[in-house]
Amino acid sequence: MIIEMQGVGKIYRNGKIEVEALKDTNISIEKDEFVSIMGPSGSGKSTLMNIIGCLDRATSGKYILDGQDISKYNEKELAVVRNKKIGFVFQSFNLLPKISALQNVELPMIYAGVSSKERRRRAMEALERVDLKERVDHKPNEMSGGQKQRVAIARSLVNNPAILLADEPTGNLDSQSGEEIMSVFQDLNKEGVTIILVTHEPDIAQHTKRIITFRDGLKQTDKLVKEQLIASEVLQAM
Repeated sequence: MIIEMQGVGKIYRNGKIEVEALKDTNISIEKDEFVSIMGPSGSGKSTLMNIIGCLDRATSGKYILDGQDISKYNEKELAVVRNKKIGFVFQSFNLLPKISALQNVELPMIYAGVSSKERRRRAMEALERVDLKERVDHKPNEMSGGQKQRVAIARSLVNNPAILLADEPTGNLDSQSGEEIMSVFQDLNKEGVTIILVTHEPDIAQHTKRIITFRDGLKQTDKLVKEQLIASEVLQAM
């Protein structure tokens, strides 16, 4: 089990006002799963992702990530777990505009103290995994939205994280680019990467293997996908 949440809750306090964003949540995710999290605005899915990604801490309950009980970790300890265990992919790409794709992908390794030679090797390998070998020297403004997102995915992979967290990764893309990104995720999942994806698009969620839905801070449903959409087949039909 790579993720085990037991009775996890999150309360945000603003003076005397309390907002219960997440309530008594129990979730188990196995290694190599491909899971989507769905729910309307205010449902608790973003809070859940922030806790899974060690960007925030639960108010109550227990969170075990890759065998470590991190429920009581301090900020410094959470930062270490975040850098070593989790890769992030965002809707807005979060690339630095003035440097190349290769340099963008190298960034997490600079913070991790990896040598320049090893950084280049691992960055090139990651870009090859997302089929961007020919674009390594291109800057973000020289690439399409789909290509930018592939650079972001490559960057998320270079420290070999236990989990890849993707927050609305197709939200800024057209249909074809979105399918291309889902094809990349499906290929990575076949290679053994555990992926958790937040989306509000039912057809995107249908590309994953399991869908968990939230409403008003509570888990509503947790179901396996019966008829998974295969992105490569969808692209052929376009």
